[in-house]
Amino acid sequence: MCGIVGFIDKTKNKKTIIRKMSKKIAHRGPDGEGYYFYNDVALAHRRLSIIDLDTGNQPMFNEDESVVVIFNGEIYNYIELKSELKKDHEFKTKSDTEVLVHGYEKWGKDLPKHLRGMFAFAIYDKNKDLLFLARDNFGIKPLYYTLMNGSFMFASEIKAFLEHPRFIKELNEEILKPYLAFSFTPTTETFFKGVYRLDAGHSLIYQNGDIKIERYYKKEFKEKDMSYDDAVLNIAKVMEESVAKHLLSDVEIGSFLSSGIDSSYLVSLAKPDKTYTVGYNNEKYNEIEYAKNLAQELNINNTSKIITKKEYMEILPKIMYHLDEPTSDPAAVALYFVAKLASQDVKVVLSGEGADEFFGGYNIYRQDVDLGWYNKIPYFIRHTIAIFARALPEVKGVNFLIRRGEKLENSYIGVNQVFHDKECNKVLLNKYKIKNKEVTKKTYDDYQNESDIVKMQAIDIDFWLMKDILLKADKMTMASSIEGRVPFIDKEVFKVASSLPINYKVTKENTKVALRDAAKKVIPTEAYKKKKLGFPVPVRDWMREKDFYLMIKKVFKSRYAKKFFNVDYILKLLTDHYKGLKDNYRKVWTIYCFLVWYKVYFIDDVS
Repeated sequence: MCGIVGFIDKTKNKKTIIRKMSKKIAHRGPDGEGYYFYNDVALAHRRLSIIDLDTGNQPMFNEDESVVVIFNGEIYNYIELKSELKKDHEFKTKSDTEVLVHGYEKWGKDLPKHLRGMFAFAIYDKNKDLLFLARDNFGIKPLYYTLMNGSFMFASEIKAFLEHPRFIKELNEEILKPYLAFSFTPTTETFFKGVYRLDAGHSLIYQNGDIKIERYYKKEFKEKDMSYDDAVLNIAKVMEESVAKHLLSDVEIGSFLSSGIDSSYLVSLAKPDKTYTVGYNNEKYNEIEYAKNLAQELNINNTSKIITKKEYMEILPKIMYHLDEPTSDPAAVALYFVAKLASQDVKVVLSGEGADEFFGGYNIYRQDVDLGWYNKIPYFIRHTIAIFARALPEVKGVNFLIRRGEKLENSYIGVNQVFHDKECNKVLLNKYKIKNKEVTKKTYDDYQNESDIVKMQAIDIDFWLMKDILLKADKMTMASSIEGRVPFIDKEVFKVASSLPINYKVTKENTKVALRDAAKKVIPTEAYKKKKLGFPVPVRDWMREKDFYLMIKKVFKSRYAKKFFNVDYILKLLTDHYKGLKDNYRKVWTIYCFLVWYKVYFIDDVS
């Protein structure tokens, strides 16, 4: 796990500039730094030493130094690739990084197709004067780029660009509307105008001043005819293998551990000596006892921490700084604290992201099974009911009527939707043209012939998983200089998950059905039965306490809030929640997190 940054332009003082950019992401790699300069090219690497501690320094070169790589991540099949590549190439290290330079020589731009792992890398080909960037299949590792004022820049984190003299920091207000709907940035555009995220499963070539982007990986859902027992066995086999791959390391590996099936399954397979859990002084949101019970059963250690309301309130600006862009996912703060806790002992942790999206873990998928009869009602009748339902109070069942009164493509943008289009226009002063369904259109087009549940899975993988869950997992672990590994998010695991019949994923009674039975074989407690909690956080309750309410109210009444929002409207959202009239906590928190982020980057002027 590391950080990478580079640029190509004709600026002077390249060494000074790249060192400043590198320092901005020093938390990603405190163990070492390396640089490369050639004509207009400047590259930098920050190292967190995990594999090949002695000779794995970067940048790394091929035999004649005509190809150079800087790399963030882990290649889990590097031993197999090395065995194939060493027939034609000389390897000088034991590092997984070296397979990238020789793999590029053999396969060129098809290199990413051969890799199993999490990665974001940059390869400079001196002979072709070409820069090749690539990001892993599911976007576990971040990679941003911009072409600004004659300078092409890329980095693991956007904040590195702030140190380049040609970079102009400007807010991209057009992203505000989709942010309010999704609770994170759902597009390849970012909140910094002119800065883009390289999408998961894509590569980029920069040559002669031009950018060319290609998709090298597309998810395919290929349901197979199989018995239920075979499905459970397939999951058990691939998860055992994936966890074994994710344990490759020259340093000790620990694991996050909650009360749920996902992390419990990983810990029961990996049996790391050290596990880490956070909780709150509220039993409804506290998973510590569950985690300790499992650790005792497995005879491993568990270290825990109670997060106080005061700590949560005070750390949020730092969280937004490390995230680069706002997200209103309350679990980001919990993830920061559990990563900080783990960093006292280990450099690598396992984490359970991805199981819900791959194996059907969300209750909204069950609705499609349990209430599928509603779809048999003619569309024009469902649509008419939905129109009337929009005028009803927000009570249980209303959202279902509204959603089912629209075609899925027009109504479902993900499991975590906050604001709908029309309410966005009430909240915002400017009426931005972008529509939420335009953001998801490409994914729906790609999977137009699939079932509704598969379409929802594809949306949640492309957006919620790739652009929020994995972003915060990377940024929050790296904020404490540790590497997070996610064994569920593996292309071989996805092959198995995507081959499962729908009723092996969700039924009227349960979610992640086959995964639970695979986990049951190794988890010594009843965690495999537990309902999904995610990373439970008491923000909803805290928002009804006076100090938390006043903290948010002060920000909502600030001068900078008035630049973007209808202040009277957002204050009513806050007050209605505070008084217990409505449950508006997600809406309020989404607005508040943006404003905290905006203050960090555009008022306090982080540079």
